[in-house]
Amino acid sequence: MISFSARLRQWARSLKQQILMLYCALRDPGMPVFTRWLAIVVVAYALSPIDLIPDVIPVLGYLDDVILLPVGIWLVIRMTPPEVIERARQQATLISSKPVNKRAAVVIVILWIITALLLAKVLWPYLATSG
Repeated sequence: MISFSARLRQWARSLKQQILMLYCALRDPGMPVFTRWLAIVVVAYALSPIDLIPDVIPVLGYLDDVILLPVGIWLVIRMTPPEVIERARQQATLISSKPVNKRAAVVIVILWIITALLLAKVLWPYLATSG
């Protein structure tokens, strides 16, 4: 019988491999346009150091990683042609580490800053009058 921690590690490795496979599928010309955009969002979210719900919040912090990410991966895989998935899986097995894209990281950080500024602008009137 496999222990819970061993199954959890296996599941985490599987998620990493699937994200890598989606990254490879993004570069395939046979990937449909809408599916490509959805895959970009899923891969960017998976590789982003910033989570929708911070991991420091007990229980809730890990829900996005445990629910949103697998659902996004599942959806992209379902929408992608099987031959594209197969080519991407073969490519992903050849890659030993996750890809590093500094431009994507900069874009994600800029989007988070813009979101924070917009949120601050919306909340500022309420915060200024509560004092």
